[in-house]
Amino acid sequence: METITATYAHENDDWTITVSGRGGARTAKAPGIIAARDRADQLVDELAPDGRPTVVHLLNGSALEFTSSYMTARLTLPDIEPLEVPPSGSSKPAVAAASASAGASSSAGVPAAAKPQLPPSKQLPKEVEDRKAEETPAVPTSKPTVSPRA
Repeated sequence: METITATYAHENDDWTITVSGRGGARTAKAPGIIAARDRADQLVDELAPDGRPTVVHLLNGSALEFTSSYMTARLTLPDIEPLEVPPSGSSKPAVAAASASAGASSSAGVPAAAKPQLPPSKQLPKEVEDRKAEETPAVPTSKPTVSPRA
């Protein structure tokens, strides 16, 4: 069985991939090592469309160096901007509308402004909301009596 070799070279921000084996060679560029690895798979499919060949991935002539760089890129979280939290006391139009339509507080003691506004398709009619607020479940205070069978 002949192996296919995928050789990676880092050039500025891009990666150049050369895949060779089975009497042919293909070259391509990719914007990062993860994209380069995906592109190498595509090039391997062009060279060996008949199956799953053994592919050796090399960076600077080393499979270990490629694996280390590739796994570091896969497992490293991207840098993202931190979320901005508005200062307390600021009002939002959606919160004011929610508190006006939902009432002053909920049965759990949480202010209605803390509840997110539901889309119109998910809202109950006002009469159902009023009925739910008025109903309280009856809690039995004593055990039910059981009549003896004769």
